[in-house]
Amino acid sequence: MSSHVDVALIGGGIMSATLGSLLQQLEPSWKIAIYERQSDVALESSNPWNNAGTGHAAYCELNYTPEQADGSIAIANAVKINEQFQVSRQYWSHLVDTGFLPEPDAFIHRTPHMTFVTGAANVEYLRKRYEALKDHPLFSTMQYTEDAAVIREWAPLLIPGRSKSEPIAATRIEEGTDVDFGAQTRDLIDGLVERGVELNLNHRVTSVKRRKDGMWRLKMRNEIGGTPVEATARFVFVGAGGAALTLLQSSGIKEIRGYGGFPISGMFLRTDDPEIVAKHKAKVYGKAAVGAPPMSVPHLDTRIVGGEASLLFGPYAGFSTKFLKHGSLLDLFQSLRWHNLGTMISVGLKNLDLVKYLVGEVLASRAKQDKALLAFAPWIDTSKFYRITAGQRVQIMKRDANGKGTLQFGTEVVSSADGTIAGLLGASPGASTAVPIMLDVLRKCFADHMTGWEPQLRKMIPSFGTQLSDDPKLAAKTAAETSKALQLT
Repeated sequence: MSSHVDVALIGGGIMSATLGSLLQQLEPSWKIAIYERQSDVALESSNPWNNAGTGHAAYCELNYTPEQADGSIAIANAVKINEQFQVSRQYWSHLVDTGFLPEPDAFIHRTPHMTFVTGAANVEYLRKRYEALKDHPLFSTMQYTEDAAVIREWAPLLIPGRSKSEPIAATRIEEGTDVDFGAQTRDLIDGLVERGVELNLNHRVTSVKRRKDGMWRLKMRNEIGGTPVEATARFVFVGAGGAALTLLQSSGIKEIRGYGGFPISGMFLRTDDPEIVAKHKAKVYGKAAVGAPPMSVPHLDTRIVGGEASLLFGPYAGFSTKFLKHGSLLDLFQSLRWHNLGTMISVGLKNLDLVKYLVGEVLASRAKQDKALLAFAPWIDTSKFYRITAGQRVQIMKRDANGKGTLQFGTEVVSSADGTIAGLLGASPGASTAVPIMLDVLRKCFADHMTGWEPQLRKMIPSFGTQLSDDPKLAAKTAAETSKALQLT
């Protein structure tokens, strides 16, 4: 293992893999090393069975389009997330075209994205959402219907057994995708290793400290044998999922002060039964229960992993003090600091309904979980589904502009003032927007390089520096080109 590197990437997931691939192409002479605590990469949030692989484009997720007090639908966040996903698609297309990634069907498949709701109020909301989005360049192919026969054609499992008098509605965008971020991560890191990047597995980073000369010292433990290891780096990226918070705290940078983490665990019901799987070829999102976090929006999803199709339903949220699926029950307590205690107490007091909901989910029986599935697909055979544990998520707790604690559902880059260390906190939309998030890291941490890098970045991402939503023709052209490159046509 090298004792000194230019770039240290902590965590072997999609974020580190994406940033590493960008930097390796922009600065091939830089020495880059990845440090992963487990025996392989992509075993936490990037693992395909730890997430729904939706390829979040805000086509079907209702939490990105909230209804305002005046009854209007806010679409700004949905547009932003779709723009970000289009950037990811462009970059993936570039990597496929240049041979950095293998054939795209190893990690991405066309899978329609749908929203399905029941009840008069929800139907009215979905209709207004459709009206607000349908003329936007990034959502122009969205379809809407309240016709049960059409919905049954789109997703056959949703209608049989449902009362004909029940108000229902659905939207559909055929161009949605299912993404195996585990396969993509492994392929990206394989490509990096082939190009000279050093991969260190079974290396648990325990702290990151700044030396007097400005370099960063990484203290590690080799998980095989427990041997202490050290390395130094000019730049450090902490892409360690839930563990990013405590590692950034260990760095001592003032920018992490006040941040806390709220861990949320989860579970899916999964079936591989060919008869059931063949009847549902879509990702269908519903409406979240009152008090539920956005990541707990119920959805019945087609998943394609290793060439085999399955269905997932969930997620069923829960609570654990672990910050990683393979973490420690002490993780939450070890993240407590004098500067974030007030934030965390304030958030807890303001989100008692969420705490109550999560406790209820933890105690939920299998019968209750089956009932939620049957609300989506009334005649489905729940005995064909089995439970799997989803990935652990850590939501951001931080101070708002008024200094009060707030729970933030999203992702956020935290970096030092001098740009020599950065980390990613938060969860959804996460992997789907890894490319624009890592471009944000480049802007924050390598500002003096960006002018020189811009021509290469434009080759990788043709829309770099522009907004597709401002140019309908460019949006349509970009969608067509990336669909062709990723074999989604």
